[in-house]
Amino acid sequence: MNIVAEIENENMKEKAPKFKIGDLIDVHVKTIEGEKERIQIFNGTVISKKGSGNRVTFTVRRVVQGEGVERVFPLHSPNIVEIVVKKSHKVRRAKLYYLRDRKGKSARLKEIRRRVKKTDKTEKAAPVVAAEKPVEATEAPAETATAPKAKASAKAKVEKKDEKS
Repeated sequence: MNIVAEIENENMKEKAPKFKIGDLIDVHVKTIEGEKERIQIFNGTVISKKGSGNRVTFTVRRVVQGEGVERVFPLHSPNIVEIVVKKSHKVRRAKLYYLRDRKGKSARLKEIRRRVKKTDKTEKAAPVVAAEKPVEATEAPAETATAPKAKASAKAKVEKKDEKS
């Protein structure tokens, strides 16, 4: 194996986050200012992915105060702490460079609604949800006890209106 390839494979992240073109993501980037180190969040839409192996980069675009801002991040950079996918959008292109020319509503992408698949874990979680419902049921009689009073007061108001006319 090539020596350069071996060194590159050492620097690759074990679990690279999975996201697609058109996804709305938050990129948590480690920034160093003087002696202080902090995490800065850059959120936006992924408009391109390039490269392969250790050299994969992706471009994120967002609009700040009417101006488009794009940043290119290396996927396996040690400065990228976390990538969080907020929403997924349906796109039919590999690169979304056409969004650069668009503003406002014309720059919107169609959102994909994710469906929850039934698995063994969700079926096991169902009894826990059922256990929570009786707790809500104990609160319900207190509300229904006040409901007849509200109905009685409403009837009294209607009767007073009828007497006045």
